[in-house]
Amino acid sequence: MRVYVLLFNPGTENEGIHTLKLKDEDRNVVLMFESEEDATRYGLLLEAQDFLSPNVEEIESEEVEEFCEEANYDCVIVPEGTLAIPPEAVLEATDWQAEGEVPPAEEEAEPPSDMSGTELDAIRQRLEKLL
Repeated sequence: MRVYVLLFNPGTENEGIHTLKLKDEDRNVVLMFESEEDATRYGLLLEAQDFLSPNVEEIESEEVEEFCEEANYDCVIVPEGTLAIPPEAVLEATDWQAEGEVPPAEEEAEPPSDMSGTELDAIRQRLEKLL
C-alpha cells in the first residue's frame, strides 16, 4: 500500500522524517497518511506552528514499517479524511538540520556579552602582533 509521510531535506544525507513523541511513551511515532491531501494539510499546520516546512513524499508502507522497526519507532496509519492536528509543543532540537543550517557545534562562538566588538577587535589585533 502506498502512503504519504512528511520528510525534511528529502534525498540528502541530512534527511529527516517527521515523528511524534507521545506523552506517556518513550518511542517516536511516524504518521503514514492514506491521503496526500491530509498529509499536506498536516504539514501546513506544522508550518503554522513555526516548524520547518516538510515535504510530502509517497512511499510504500512496508518501507516505512521496516525503517520504523530498525529505528525502534512505531508507525500509525492515518485514515483518509482524518483531520490529524499536530501537538502544540514542538521539539526544539532535531537529529537533523534544516538545509543550509549550520549544526550548533560548527557555529561561530558568540563573544561574551560583557565585551563589545571593538574590545574584541583590539584584543585580536594585539594577539596577531604577537605572532
